[in-house]
Amino acid sequence: MVKPSSARAMGLSSSFTILMLSRFLLSLFLLAPAIPAHAASRQCGEASHYGVGDSYHGQRTASGVRFDAYGSIAAHPWLPFGTRLLVTNRDNGRQTVVTVNDRGPYYGGRILDLSYGSFSRLASPGQGTARICFSRL
Repeated sequence: MVKPSSARAMGLSSSFTILMLSRFLLSLFLLAPAIPAHAASRQCGEASHYGVGDSYHGQRTASGVRFDAYGSIAAHPWLPFGTRLLVTNRDNGRQTVVTVNDRGPYYGGRILDLSYGSFSRLASPGQGTARICFSRL
């Protein structure tokens, strides 16, 4: 941080120094990853699956790791990569733990996309979607 005395020595006024400092702080605020206000520790909604029959298996995810359709992987629109979630099927009580390493879902108002393997531990993949709740671990 620039001391007022050194700022004057460089020919800068204190108001200029304050202006530059406020712009710097504002830029840090704007560049920080935004977590939506509705970010709760528990969310409920619909989940779908992906990875088998759609050519995603083996491709790079949004986080850069290779997608394993049979692994414990989830896609979420804004949770940080590496976030671990406990996902519970609301209809049968089955649970699984997944790690967010991709972005999505992009269809139908769903809150989570699960890898085929993760979804299979909760429900029959033939269903296509399942009513779930998840909480951060």
